[in-house]
Amino acid sequence: MTTVLVTTANGDTGRPMVEYLLNRGLQVRAMVRKDDDRARRLRDSGAEVVFGDLQALRDVRAALDGVQRAYFNFPVGEGLVESAVMFAQAAKEQCLELIVNMSQIQSRPAARSKTTQNHWLSEQVFDWSRIPTTNLRVTFFMEWLTYIAELIRYGRYVMPFDADSRFAPIAARDIALTAATILAKPEGHGGRTYTLTGPVEYTHRELAAEVSRVLGKDLPFEQTTVTTFLDLIGMPDDTAKLRHFEAVTIDQQEGRLAGISDVAPTIIGHRLSTVGDFVNEHRSLFELEYACKEDDCAAV
Repeated sequence: MTTVLVTTANGDTGRPMVEYLLNRGLQVRAMVRKDDDRARRLRDSGAEVVFGDLQALRDVRAALDGVQRAYFNFPVGEGLVESAVMFAQAAKEQCLELIVNMSQIQSRPAARSKTTQNHWLSEQVFDWSRIPTTNLRVTFFMEWLTYIAELIRYGRYVMPFDADSRFAPIAARDIALTAATILAKPEGHGGRTYTLTGPVEYTHRELAAEVSRVLGKDLPFEQTTVTTFLDLIGMPDDTAKLRHFEAVTIDQQEGRLAGISDVAPTIIGHRLSTVGDFVNEHRSLFELEYACKEDDCAAV
C-alpha cells in the first residue's frame, strides 16, 4: 500500500491533509517536532507519527524511509533551502514517486523577501533532484484572520498592508484537499506548478467589510506598521516575519498577489470555502461573547 509522508503535520494544512489521505485509503506517516496532544490526535486518527527536525538529515532520511510520496512544507523562518536540499536528497535515495511542495504565489528569483526567494530556490532544488514535484504557489491563507482574532473581538481590524492592495485568500483546508488529491492520484501532476487562490478577490478594506458583515459588527480597516502589527499579535521579536511582511507589502502594491485561479476547485471538484464560510466556522474566535463563555467571565 502507498505511504505518504506529511511534514509539519500539526500545521494548518498538515492536520486536514492527514485526515483526507486516510479517508482515501492511503497510509500516512505524519512528521512532527514533539509528542503532545496534537501528536496523540494524529495517532488516534490512524496515522503513523514520527518525530524529527526538517533541518536534520538523519531525521529526514528516517521519515522518508519506505515512503512513496511526500508533502514538503517549511514554516516562515531560516533554513528553508537547506531543508529542501536534505529532503530532495533523501527523497532521491528512496526513489519517491512524487513530492508536493508548498511555495508562495509571488515566488521568483528577484524577490525582495528572502523567504519568498528561498521558496523559489527550493522549487529549483526539487527540479534538479529529478523527483517528480508539484509546486503549489499559494496566496495568503484565510487563517491570517486568526492572527487578529483578539483584536476583532474588541472591534478592531488591523493589518500592516495597504487598504487597496488586492488578493484572494484561501482556506488552509482547501489547500490541504488540493495537495491530498494530487498525492492520492499523482498522474499528470509531476513537474507542474500551480497557483492556488481563494474564490473571491478583495482589497484589505473590502475584506474587513466582509468580516464585519458576517459578524454583524463594525470593523473599520486600520493600517499600521509591520513592527506595530507584530507587537499586537504577540510576535515582537520575529525578525524573519518582520522582513518578510515588509517585502510582501511592496509585493501587494505591485499587484503580485492579485487575481483568481481556478486550479484548486478544478482539482478537488467542488467550490472553495468563502470568507463567510471561514468566519462562521471559527466564529467563537471572533466574538467576545464566545470568549467570555469559554473563560467563564462576566457578560459584556
